[in-house]
Amino acid sequence: MDRLNAGDASFLYAEDATMPMHVGGVFVVRPPRGGFDFDRFVELIVDRLSLAPRYRQRIATVPAKLANPVWIDDEEFDIGYHVRRSALPAPGSSKQLAELVSRLMSRRLDRSRPLWEIYLVEGLPRGRVAIITKAHHALVDGVRTFDISEILLDTSSIPEKRLLTEWHPRKTPSHIELLAASMRDYARRPRTVLDTWRAGISDAKTTSKRLAEIAGSIVTTARKVAQPPSASPLNVPIGAQRRFAMTCTKLDDYKIVSHRQKCSVNDVALATISGALRTWLMARGEAVRTSTTLRAMLPVSVRPSARSAVGPADGLATIFVDLPIGEPNALVRLSQIAYATAGHRESEQAISARTLVSLTEFAPPTVHSLAAQVTQGLTKRVYNLVITNVPGPQHPLYASGGRLVEMYPVVSLAKSQALAIGLTSYDGTVCFGLNADRDAMGDVDALSQMIEESLAELVGLCE
Repeated sequence: MDRLNAGDASFLYAEDATMPMHVGGVFVVRPPRGGFDFDRFVELIVDRLSLAPRYRQRIATVPAKLANPVWIDDEEFDIGYHVRRSALPAPGSSKQLAELVSRLMSRRLDRSRPLWEIYLVEGLPRGRVAIITKAHHALVDGVRTFDISEILLDTSSIPEKRLLTEWHPRKTPSHIELLAASMRDYARRPRTVLDTWRAGISDAKTTSKRLAEIAGSIVTTARKVAQPPSASPLNVPIGAQRRFAMTCTKLDDYKIVSHRQKCSVNDVALATISGALRTWLMARGEAVRTSTTLRAMLPVSVRPSARSAVGPADGLATIFVDLPIGEPNALVRLSQIAYATAGHRESEQAISARTLVSLTEFAPPTVHSLAAQVTQGLTKRVYNLVITNVPGPQHPLYASGGRLVEMYPVVSLAKSQALAIGLTSYDGTVCFGLNADRDAMGDVDALSQMIEESLAELVGLCE
């Protein structure tokens, strides 16, 4: 059995009814000749599971919660439970697909089973299908376990055959065995345990202080960042239900603006989002002054080189940028964002994503839970929304012989965060996935349309 480390366990402790801690993806696939075969798709998944043994394991809680949970083999593993088939009323629309994603992402994963699900959705126009993936943050650590979509995707329309190895689950440990394993772990690291208990007393205070220290903004001073971000309808109590929207744009448009304005493609993407958020706030009748900003938390890759075409980064860093929503001129907004992100790249404000958790390995789960709650509770005072931008391969990928044409990330929400935006560049496209609280952002569809309009404005100003 393998024990969850502090970072992965913190996602379990932070999860509650209004904040499911899973990540997802929506992959639109053009079927191969003869159509997309569901049974063959399931066989492919079973074939690839040997590359990710964790996908056949479930969480086991240590009695009395004396240590972090452990991963154990699921003796009753059922591929039919995890891979499901669905269909839209043909010809299904993107809006109908987004509504299905909304419902699926609103439901928490069953902790008595391996923490992942895949849905094959049929009924899209032109015979296309959608693959919806869903996996818990505790499962996908980017080092030992990747998102299952990365295992399923091929660079050829002919899926690579792998040598099947028969899987024999290990026996489920008893409560006594779980306790004994915990005691052995404690014995191996007595100093760590002692330090953890000492640190646990002031953990909530140190977590708050650490977040204030590492946050950044356009004005790169800790004093500035420690101040609350602008109040906005993005920061309200959220419920259990989600509303998802998506839009796909052309990468060439970002490159045109990037070339003309001497900035990065990422800067153009942030400026595009800023323009859309400005329009959205004004359409809602919100007061938008020239000084209005929205603070975005941006996880960024810090890997020195690519592991593979679709593999995870060796590490992540996090920066905070105040988006100049109040600036009416789109090109001025872009220049301000480019200046801010350049400052972050040249400074040491990009900090390890693991540092955000800042928890020792063997802290009791109760201390972890408190720290996770404090961290989530601080989000309203530290930033307004999360924006993730993951560069993908600029060549075709295939799933079970079908060509992948669009990929949309689904980013989880934090406490008092009504919106999270994920975008991925892939094969000449930039696809946006907008995950929102269902009640707080009933108009998230309009925001996705505003992203397209904001990009068109930037391109028009550069032609």
